[in-house]
Amino acid sequence: MQKLTIIIIATLFVLSTEKLYSTDTTSHRVIDSVVVTTNRHLLKRTLVPNSINIINASKLEPSVNSALLPSLGKEVPGLFVTQKGVTGFGVSEGSAGVVNIRGIGQGNKVLLMMDGQPQFAGIFGHSLPDIYVASDAERVEVVRGPGSLVYGSNAAAGVINVITHKQLEDGFRLKGRFMYGSYNTQKYLLSSGFAKGKFSGFVSVNHDKTDGHRENSGFRITNGYIKSSYKLSQNFKISGDFSIAKTVSQNPGESFKPIFENTMDILRGNGSISLENNTGKFSGALKGFYGFGDHYINDGYFEGGTPREMMFKSYDHNSGIMLYQSYIGNNGTTITVGADFKNWGGNASNVPVKNSSAVEVELVDKNVSEIAGYVIAQQEFFKVLNINAGLRYENNSIFGGEWVPQAGATLNLIKGNTIKYVFSKGFRSPNIREMFMFPPQNPDLLPERFFNNEVSILQTLWDGRLSAEVAFFLVTGENLIQIAFIDGKPRNVNTGIVNNRGFEVELSGEIAKNLYFSSNYSYLKMKNPVLAAPENMFNANIEYTPGKFRFNAGVQSISDLYIALGNSPVKESYAVVNASASYTGKINILRYTIFAKGDNLTGAKYSINFGFPMPGRVFSAGISIDI
Repeated sequence: MQKLTIIIIATLFVLSTEKLYSTDTTSHRVIDSVVVTTNRHLLKRTLVPNSINIINASKLEPSVNSALLPSLGKEVPGLFVTQKGVTGFGVSEGSAGVVNIRGIGQGNKVLLMMDGQPQFAGIFGHSLPDIYVASDAERVEVVRGPGSLVYGSNAAAGVINVITHKQLEDGFRLKGRFMYGSYNTQKYLLSSGFAKGKFSGFVSVNHDKTDGHRENSGFRITNGYIKSSYKLSQNFKISGDFSIAKTVSQNPGESFKPIFENTMDILRGNGSISLENNTGKFSGALKGFYGFGDHYINDGYFEGGTPREMMFKSYDHNSGIMLYQSYIGNNGTTITVGADFKNWGGNASNVPVKNSSAVEVELVDKNVSEIAGYVIAQQEFFKVLNINAGLRYENNSIFGGEWVPQAGATLNLIKGNTIKYVFSKGFRSPNIREMFMFPPQNPDLLPERFFNNEVSILQTLWDGRLSAEVAFFLVTGENLIQIAFIDGKPRNVNTGIVNNRGFEVELSGEIAKNLYFSSNYSYLKMKNPVLAAPENMFNANIEYTPGKFRFNAGVQSISDLYIALGNSPVKESYAVVNASASYTGKINILRYTIFAKGDNLTGAKYSINFGFPMPGRVFSAGISIDI
């Protein structure tokens, strides 16, 4: 590792002193993109001390994936997403979709958002990854490292902010897609955008279904999303959105211990309304949001057992109000002040199935509130140095207050070169399940806390056609919630610690005309191993776009991935190769694309969730139209 680290530093030093810049332009140029996730207002990526990845729709579309998270796992170093089948993550036992960033994430420590709106189940605290659809995303901003300064709990390890499509130009746009593949997998998409004068809107419907690559592993989901905005004046805009997702799935159980009738019927919805202002110097918003979920889960039975007479039923909510305002001064000063109120919770019971004589048993009926205020200040010096600092105070109705500091700096001495440092704290409030449900419950739990120190170097060359980045990090944590046996009984207690360190490297650019590559590598050393956090992860992708054709090929290599812990830990290492090809044509105003793709072309045999072997070669093809 030491030799590799020296090589990386030396390479970036050479790049930082390079003086050759080309004036050639290309669609794959690396631009100093602006981000909104870290400071609540538009700010250049090179002026933000945090490590941030921006994944545009142009990178998501070639994968033709409906689910968003698997694509992010290939684009963002240090981010790993668990999977268990052809499509669909599921919930409850045997589910996938856990997102880890730098070895931290299990137990809802990575916050998933849509347009800045936090989304998670009110009782269990985690997000439901199946509801995030790639076709709805204009771009995705991923913060690698704590985001609790702005977003509070659940952003302990990082933030994934899905920024949805919006129609910018007057007119009407219609897009449709159909895809069919292995295991009777079908995916349908229909979306439309409209804008006229001060009004704009976007609506989409997705439907996925598959028989699954194992018996009793069927999955289907229907997602709907609508968004609209109206410009009240030159400085004010009102907007609203609503999304809903219905999933029905079955868990086949571990391959060596199959389970029957383990079915899940889930309905989730999220809505928000916001009033935004932007006068140039001042910008901000007042936003209210509400999310809800209905869960019906039959835990099933093992071979030799009998069908259950009870099933799990819950209703949860996650609501809140966010108010924030930013000021941008002429002397390089930016200040953001914000306040949040959140309320989350719900009720859960075991209810009898049809024709059962069993009696309903209430498990929990609880609400938790949090109120917070924060301030972030940034100052530019001599157009090369930016100092950033912020502080948040959050008060929880159960355990009290929590202070969250952050400080960092960016240095831009040489054209195309940026050096960053950030110290940030993240925390996660214990969820209702941990505090009030099932035998390990403990209402006296305190929040989990994480402390991140990080140095990163960014370099672009040849007018942005080549980009390199390396980040070194040390993450420590305390108060992790774990199960201990006290007087012979299991109980959730704050006892765990974290000590994760490593580095991440990214390199991308245009090799030749119409030939583009991207790659990333992450190394993670954990003092205390956790599930779904590979020690080594490498992704590489190459794209060739000659005229109307597009060819794409990629590889992902994973090694030293823990898929089981305990007395007999199990590690997994594997490499998968994927490829796709498409042809785009036009008939009058109709633009069409015919595509085909293959995943795991080498037929690698591996598991990410213990006992759930991933499918072998998977093929699919389809057509999309755009009017």
